[in-house]
Amino acid sequence: MNSLAVCPTRAATVSSAPQQGAAVNRISSGDANARFRRVVLPHLDDAYTLARALTGSRADSQDVVQDACLRALRGIGNFSNGNARAWVLTIVRHTAYSWLHKNRPATLVPVDDIEAVKHTQSIELQVETPETALIAQDDATLLKAAIARLPAPLRETLVLREVQELSYREIAEVTGVPIGTVMSRLARARGRIISIMRTPGTRPN
Repeated sequence: MNSLAVCPTRAATVSSAPQQGAAVNRISSGDANARFRRVVLPHLDDAYTLARALTGSRADSQDVVQDACLRALRGIGNFSNGNARAWVLTIVRHTAYSWLHKNRPATLVPVDDIEAVKHTQSIELQVETPETALIAQDDATLLKAAIARLPAPLRETLVLREVQELSYREIAEVTGVPIGTVMSRLARARGRIISIMRTPGTRPN
């Protein structure tokens, strides 16, 4: 089965809805086909963003999303009309980690979530965040490099929160961890990015 026939590439997501629907029609039909279009296709951009953040590669992220689309199509009957975005991103996340485990196991660095939620909240109340640091330093390349250096669990949490603007509850649903862990990971991700951006020698000459 050709995965490209199931889920359009990122470049194809800007095409019209009939074109996207035709891609799905080649694989499925009837209720499953219509449900796949309604549930999965609207969230492809978010899917590619998350896959790209986890794999660090545009080509690899396309492979991950294509595989995730196949999984979503096979499991579309199990979707219970809840949060479609969270459901899709959960599948993408599991698919990405499976891909990384197979192709790049060394990148799966474990993270110990030992920081208290109170400490997390205090960091969130600070004026400086990666976003304000970016504005002050006007260096998107440095921020991107700093995010890429984060362990995968921290990186995915930051992307889900700051890029895709998911709530803590939604992130917890996608990643399968408690809300307190989500807050802790987000705080650690922000703190590490600020530390990296402040470290002498990390800024380009």
